[in-house]
Amino acid sequence: MNNTKTQEVYSDLTLFTTPDKFFLEPKNGEELLVIERVTEEISVYKNHRHIIPAASSRKDFCGLLGIIRLLSGPYLVIATQRDIVGYISGCAVWRLVKAELIPFRSSLNLSPEKQADNEVYLSMIEQVLTTPFQYFCYDYDLTHSLQRLRDISPDFWKQSLWERADQRFVWNGFLLSPFKNVISKKFCLPLILGFVSINFCVINGHSLNWIIVSRRSVFRAGTRLFRRGIDKDGNVANFVETEQIVEYQGDHASFVQIRGSIPLFWQQNPDLRLKPPPTMIDMDPQEQHSTCLKHLEEVATLYGKVVLVNLIDQKGAEGNMEKSFKDAMSSLSYPSARYEPFDFHSECSKMRWDRLKILIDRLALDQDEMGFFLLLRDGSLSSLQDGVFRTNCIDCLDRTNVVQSMLAHRNLEVVLRKLNILHQNQNLEFQYSFEVLFKNVWADNADIISTQYSGTGALKTDFTRTGKRTKAGVFRDGVNSLTRYYKNNLTDGYRQDAIDLFLGYGKPISPLRVDKSWRYITYPSVLLVAVSMFVASAVFPSEYSTESLLFLLFWGSMVYATLHTIFRYGVEFVDRPRLTQS
Repeated sequence: MNNTKTQEVYSDLTLFTTPDKFFLEPKNGEELLVIERVTEEISVYKNHRHIIPAASSRKDFCGLLGIIRLLSGPYLVIATQRDIVGYISGCAVWRLVKAELIPFRSSLNLSPEKQADNEVYLSMIEQVLTTPFQYFCYDYDLTHSLQRLRDISPDFWKQSLWERADQRFVWNGFLLSPFKNVISKKFCLPLILGFVSINFCVINGHSLNWIIVSRRSVFRAGTRLFRRGIDKDGNVANFVETEQIVEYQGDHASFVQIRGSIPLFWQQNPDLRLKPPPTMIDMDPQEQHSTCLKHLEEVATLYGKVVLVNLIDQKGAEGNMEKSFKDAMSSLSYPSARYEPFDFHSECSKMRWDRLKILIDRLALDQDEMGFFLLLRDGSLSSLQDGVFRTNCIDCLDRTNVVQSMLAHRNLEVVLRKLNILHQNQNLEFQYSFEVLFKNVWADNADIISTQYSGTGALKTDFTRTGKRTKAGVFRDGVNSLTRYYKNNLTDGYRQDAIDLFLGYGKPISPLRVDKSWRYITYPSVLLVAVSMFVASAVFPSEYSTESLLFLLFWGSMVYATLHTIFRYGVEFVDRPRLTQS
């Protein structure tokens, strides 16, 4: 693993702007990046600051994120504010706070309709850039685990930070693509989307850094109900790699887990129901299984043996999914994969969350065999991680994070004993101050990963934070579930379009609006009138007569009939993506 701290991406720059050019100059003045605003040609000059016109406007910024093309033309995207998160291997890790989009040219030549659509696309890009949280580092590769950084060839280090990054996790890879033929890549700052927590801890008098890094994949990225299952290339929705790192006096330990949607073709299209049932897509089982195998082979190539921990229900609609998953694994008989189902809700019903230990005990031998990465301070390699837990529930959020945190806790005990931080007879759970930190960081990880996918914080985080399920936590989960319902049905089409536009999967079109059927306006209007009249009939009469009761019955019937019709045609009322298909 290369621990060099030489700056690989320019961190503090100045943007000089003239009517026909952008000049991007790092503070050290080593190079100058020039972008033609009309021809879009990009050039790099060495030690040529004198070519910047004196009359140009200037703006300081902290990173070049790329270029995005919208209806009015290209926009330069720069990072203007950042917050320090901490240090990994002595390198500062930053969280993106604010970014700015600067147009190459005016949009006045567009029609009013296209100008309006262009503003919508601008707001989409801004929404993605403000999604919590995106991270970057100028001299450390956040996209790779410690073990991958150790395993790569010497030629790897000759490439720029952007070129050698794991492209699965470079969130602004599409925005940086215009710079692929530019000689100097030191201007290109790669972002990851996910969660990073870096914590200085003291255990038994020993000071160490305990770090969590979650990296969200750009493949099959999107929102909760519009991105499910697998695609034809073997990519799954909501794929996240989470790495737990311990740094102690020059020793570096790492343990990696992954999560991802059930690797089959399935869907759960929003239709205004509180929980639309997940269903398998009707297709040739052979195609289902071959695509699943493609996914497993890629995971095994990257991580070694894979243990597939499936936490979904084994009854009802989820039960049908579990059977399909089990049948696929039986049919494939892939030697590098083991299937481990666990009906989370059934096993832990009535708040019996202590029963999760049953699952952890069943996985203990696998965890001991796959091990963890440990690089000692003298540069010798003590151990490698030879395998990975791939955990999923339906969303790969709430149940998944609970189990991942327990596996991480078990690994951390082993690592701390190996480094002689914990005595052999000590348990980590009795390090009370650290336990509070551990639980809260993993709950924060759950909340952020959930917000990125579902639009709300995670469910069941009361267990992650406190080690037990509480009635207050159940109430909070109910509020989050209702918020998810609203967002998944009425705003996620826009959010899916924003993600697809940012990642280059969707292209800006105009007109952007979609013509709705007459039901879209008529039925909600009738419902509003019916609810208003029902409330008025119930509240305002000083005394109830036969006539007032008939009015109440009539408008109550109208409310019921209208709601029933809206839910019958629920798909027509859902906000669906416009730029791509699911």
